[in-house]
Amino acid sequence: MNFLFVGLGGGIGAMLRYAISLLPWKGDFPVLTLVTNFLGAVVIGFIAGAAVRKNLSPNTILFLKTGFCGGFTTFSTFSLESYMLFQNGNYTYGGFYMVASVVLCLGGIFLGMQLAQ
Repeated sequence: MNFLFVGLGGGIGAMLRYAISLLPWKGDFPVLTLVTNFLGAVVIGFIAGAAVRKNLSPNTILFLKTGFCGGFTTFSTFSLESYMLFQNGNYTYGGFYMVASVVLCLGGIFLGMQLAQ
């Protein structure tokens, strides 16, 4: 049943991400992706805060946080995890996680491009 909540939320998030990508924007800077990542961070921050304050059900959290936000942008999850590490005083882990994520993911893009050739 948990997979259903995640899948439904993820489908809605992915469709919304796609809808934003269709907005008319002409330019070299990826503004729509930046906006999507920012909105995802706001939404997952709100959900994380509301989960504690409003006592959201585990199914609602799965649908919204893991499903919707995961389908909308995984950058929101990265942002929340980084924030939580810093909030909990794990500055070394937080900094390492942020740097390692960017470096490894850029390296992963490079590797994937090389494998595709």
